[in-house]
Amino acid sequence: MKLAEKAGADIVLLSYPPQFWPTTEQEIYDYTKQFCDATDLAVMLFPIPLWGFERVHPAGMSVDFVRRLLKDCPNIVAIKSEQGFPLPAGACEMYHHFRDEVVISIPIEGDAIPLMSLMQLQFSGTSNTQWMSTYYPRAFELARKGEWERAMEMYWKVMPARNANGAAAQSYAGGTGVLNRSMWKYQDWLAGFNGGPLRAPAMRVPDRFMKQLRRGLAASGLPVTSDPDSGYMVGRHPC
Repeated sequence: MKLAEKAGADIVLLSYPPQFWPTTEQEIYDYTKQFCDATDLAVMLFPIPLWGFERVHPAGMSVDFVRRLLKDCPNIVAIKSEQGFPLPAGACEMYHHFRDEVVISIPIEGDAIPLMSLMQLQFSGTSNTQWMSTYYPRAFELARKGEWERAMEMYWKVMPARNANGAAAQSYAGGTGVLNRSMWKYQDWLAGFNGGPLRAPAMRVPDRFMKQLRRGLAASGLPVTSDPDSGYMVGRHPC
């Protein structure tokens, strides 16, 4: 964190290492508070089932737990709320209790745009949406300005791409708790980003999902490269 501060960073998304295996809420609190106390950076709290904290509380991070952290860690400025993912219950609960204290981020675009008919969201990040080109920032801004109906028109137009992404994600996320960054990078490559290999260890992208993701973008009318998939393995700017 000190190196990040020197490099000019101003906010950090707090994650937890795979070897961290708490069995009490106090252990999670102690780790989080020690982290927050050790940095001058603003901190975004990140409740998500990836950490395995559901062994302590079904939500992973309960309302009382978050309230205690916000009271004791003034540099927590935002919550990237994914308790109970893939359901939006955690995001709704965090918004209900803490929207006047910190920024509530709903990172899943498929949830955020519909919920903005009821919520005044300021920010949504981070998630793999850049492969959808300019759709999401445009739709989010429209919904923020009160043009929710127009945002939903865009939302339904890209449904084929969203469904393809969801089907691909279900193939790895549920059982491993690890995101397939190679697949995310392939999706970005489809939209015009560089692509190319990731350093080992890296997951593979099955050919059937490549085809499905490409078809989803095309059916949604979103930009998609005509380059063969073999080009992804090299990248557009190889060393």
